[in-house]
Amino acid sequence: MKIKKITILFLFINAIFLHFSYSQEYNAIDKIILKYPKHFSSTEILAERIEKDFSTEHDKARAIYSWIALNIKYDYKSYLNPAKPIRFSYRNEAEKQKQIESLKDKTWQKAFDSQKAVCEGFTLLYQHLASLVGLKSEVIRGDSKRLLSDIGRQNSQSNHAWNIVQIDRKWILVDATWGQGYYDSNKKAMVNYFNSVYFDTDPKYFFAKHFPDSGVYLNEKLNKEDFLNGPLIFDATIEGDNEILSPNSGIIEANDGDKITFRIKNISKTDTLFYLKKGRPAKIENPREVRGALEFQVTYDKKMGSYITFFLYQNSIASFKIIPK
Repeated sequence: MKIKKITILFLFINAIFLHFSYSQEYNAIDKIILKYPKHFSSTEILAERIEKDFSTEHDKARAIYSWIALNIKYDYKSYLNPAKPIRFSYRNEAEKQKQIESLKDKTWQKAFDSQKAVCEGFTLLYQHLASLVGLKSEVIRGDSKRLLSDIGRQNSQSNHAWNIVQIDRKWILVDATWGQGYYDSNKKAMVNYFNSVYFDTDPKYFFAKHFPDSGVYLNEKLNKEDFLNGPLIFDATIEGDNEILSPNSGIIEANDGDKITFRIKNISKTDTLFYLKKGRPAKIENPREVRGALEFQVTYDKKMGSYITFFLYQNSIASFKIIPK
């Protein structure tokens, strides 16, 4: 049988429009993991080490995330040259499932041994290690949102994979692939840069950047239109809890000279917030603080182009698509 091939795409930030810098921080669990060997002879030995050093379900789940994000590199060459679809035959459902499980085992084992993978390898390795330390984890496949061109995209795509893991009877969201680094378009290479914001991510932020193929999370239906048409948010947005309160869409209709009102959570008037106008930073004028958020207006100039991105200090936090009325 021909398995439907999962196209593993890793979508990247467009550096022509966007600049980003993350504060690479490690918590107590990460600092322990940093002392681990970069490679273990087996997943069982790694799991035993984690169980020895950590006692709670949360700490074990975080330790697995951190080890993978710190030691498995994104395989950009495989992303550019994906493997051919795998075919196999079976006589009954039990044999089919056995074949599928065998393929999954080969995928996580290859990721562990070679220390490089695309998202399928990251997620299956996470699920496998979680099972070894007694945690329930599932692989979720779906769409991802990382580019300006994703704002207002017409259809969702199955181009990414992530995990959910159960901690103290509660499921949390985990994306170890995005935790390991980012693509530098200037160097045309992956940069390993540990980022913890994709462990136990708040669903309101996670599903602004991910949409499961099922359209459902924990038996609750998600809004695909909100995902496709919402603003593009960034890692710094999640880290700073900078929720976009207004406008409620990432697509803004405006003519030249129109004033557009924005409201973003957890930003004060003393913070350095700006956008690009004619290729130069433009400061926000006359902002006001409203119930824990910064409210301000931007006068749209068609010379700004089709997108407007806001930066908090050096971090991009939100992008919107501007279309003429």
